[in-house]
Amino acid sequence: MSSHRHDIDDLVRRARQGQARAVARLISLVEDGAPDLRALAAALARYTGRAQVVGITGAPGVGKSSTVSVLITALRAAGKKIGVLAVDPSSPFSGGALLGDRVRMQDHATDSGVFIRSMATRGHLGGTAWATPQAVRVLDAAGCDVVVVETVGVGQSEVEVLALADTVVVLLAPGMGDGIQAVKAGILEVADVFVVNKADREGSDQTVRDLKYMISLGRRGTAGPSWRPPIVRTVATRSEGIEDLLTAIEEHQRWALRHGELDARRQRRAEAEVEAIALAQLRAKLGDLRRGSALSGLAKRVVVGELDVYRAADELIAELGA
Repeated sequence: MSSHRHDIDDLVRRARQGQARAVARLISLVEDGAPDLRALAAALARYTGRAQVVGITGAPGVGKSSTVSVLITALRAAGKKIGVLAVDPSSPFSGGALLGDRVRMQDHATDSGVFIRSMATRGHLGGTAWATPQAVRVLDAAGCDVVVVETVGVGQSEVEVLALADTVVVLLAPGMGDGIQAVKAGILEVADVFVVNKADREGSDQTVRDLKYMISLGRRGTAGPSWRPPIVRTVATRSEGIEDLLTAIEEHQRWALRHGELDARRQRRAEAEVEAIALAQLRAKLGDLRRGSALSGLAKRVVVGELDVYRAADELIAELGA
């Protein structure tokens, strides 16, 4: 165990020195659910909590990866170190990432101030891989000023990105029915910044009008200070509107910090992650009981009328030691 801990500490040290291979190895450990995860979490803890996490989400085809690429360029011009997690659909054969986000971002491939990693969802709903929160923590500890999480466009489950990000950017494009989709998917509640990409296309004005109307509906009856999501027009392929997008993200960050929303959101993020880990451990224990005789014995007593299902559940929980 001590030698494993030493290896983890060495990887973390090298990652903090900016060694991309060490960062990649740490994220691989997270993705694989390695036995060293506890030691890794302990080694990372004191170095985290500094990075700004920006979620980029939206339906397929709106230009998320193109937008992320030009956003990286703008952030690097401002002297920021950037980490990008591009969460892709999983291959049904290999379990690996299908989309070539790193290929689309070749402009940054040789930049030591940018780390880009594609992660597979491996069947996890919500547009983000189960390991993404811990991968964000790795990039944070490695000294990234901004971590961008680009999620799969998966409609109604897309809202899960909110749990990961300090600022959520939702992309839409004219002529794709995104106005209606935003209502159906609950994206209105998720977005901190709306981006109408491909704004040079016909129908962009109508998309902006639809968004303004939906935002006005969402604000009715709101008590206390609330953030009104700005709408930014961009043409990512020509880098148009990207400075406006950066300004919108920075303004939201300042507002969230001033009103305590940033701390509250990070608190909710930590709560969700702790709960997910605890539930995973309980499921593992339950699986052990299922393979043993405890659950089977309780089920037999329910069948013959000795126990009702609620008392049986109470006894099972007692067996778990919860």
